[in-house]
Amino acid sequence: QVQLVESGGGLVQSGGSLRLSCAASGFTFSSYSMGWFRQAPGKEREFVAAISWGGGSTYYADSVKGRFTISRDNAKNTVYLQMNSLKPEDTAVYYCARARTATMTYGVNPGLYTYWGQGTQVTVSS
Repeated sequence: QVQLVESGGGLVQSGGSLRLSCAASGFTFSSYSMGWFRQAPGKEREFVAAISWGGGSTYYADSVKGRFTISRDNAKNTVYLQMNSLKPEDTAVYYCARARTATMTYGVNPGLYTYWGQGTQVTVSS
C-alpha cells in the first residue's frame, strides 16, 4: 500500500533552517509529482511547494518563494523541503502528498492529491 512518512520537523528560532524529508513506498515514485502542504491551527491546509515527477519543474506558494526549496531523489524514493529564513508564520504541521495521477504536473488544491503522510510539526519561535 502507498505510504508517505515525513520527518525532520522541530522547533527552530526565527531565521533558522530545517530540512523536511518524505519517504515514499508502495508506488512508482518516479512517475508522480509530489507536493508539500501545511496546516496551522484553525486554518485550512495550504499549498507550499510541488515538484514534477522528474524534478525538472518546481512550484512554490508566494509566501515561501525564495526561502524554501523542494527537491527529490528518485533513487531513494524521497522528496525534500529545505526551509530557510523561517518565520513564526511558517509554524504549522507539514504534509507531503502524492499527485492523484501520473499525468498531473502539479496542483495547489489539496483535492488533487490522493495520498498524504501523517505530518510533521514545524514550530518557529520569535
